[in-house]
Parts: sequence; C-alpha cells; structure tokens
Amino acid sequence: MENTWQYGEDVHQPDVDLGGFDVEASDGGIGEVDEHAIGPDYVVVDTGFWIFDKKRLVPAGVIDRIDYENEKVYLNMTKDQIKDAPDLDETVDRSAGDWSRDSYGTYYEPYGW
Repeated sequence: MENTWQYGEDVHQPDVDLGGFDVEASDGGIGEVDEHAIGPDYVVVDTGFWIFDKKRLVPAGVIDRIDYENEKVYLNMTKDQIKDAPDLDETVDRSAGDWSRDSYGTYYEPYGW
C-alpha cells in the first residue's frame, strides 16, 4: 500500500500547483483538481455534476501521468472506478497529519503503480 501514496517516478513536479487541472480517467474526463485540496501525496478531484457534485480523494500512486502543458492529470482508473470510490470526508483535517488513509488506500491500492 506504500506506493498508493507516492507519485510514480517522473510523474509530478512538486513545485507546480495542480489546482484547476482537468482530470481524465482512462475512459474520459471526470472533473478537475480542487485547487484548495492538494496534499503532497494526493489530490482531491471535484467531479462537478458528473457524480452529483461529489469529491474524491485520489492518492498520488493512482496518477498515471501529468500533462503540464495542457493542464491535465491522467488516472489509472475508469470513470466507474472513480465513481465507486469512497466519498471524501470533508470534516477531516488532512493537514494535521493524523487522518486515516485506510479506507482510501484499501480501495485504491489495486490501481496504484
């Protein structure tokens, strides 16, 4: 499960803010990176109307590649797999470092690098 929370080699440039980048599942667009919810090992995807305004916390290891020129983040998952992912618990303070990744990691582990 360790790789689930790490960007793959040469995937992410840490000095680039991904906020507002479009997010593409393997079978099409699913939303954009929430500009206020980016961590060092995850992004939060705002799915907009696609999944009834739900947000998904997506671990870094699920990101296949990032196209900085076109501002797109590509995931190793389909739209349905993202739709079936756990809802983001917005009551948890992820900046505190003591939040549990278990429910997210368990779901996303098969899709990580």
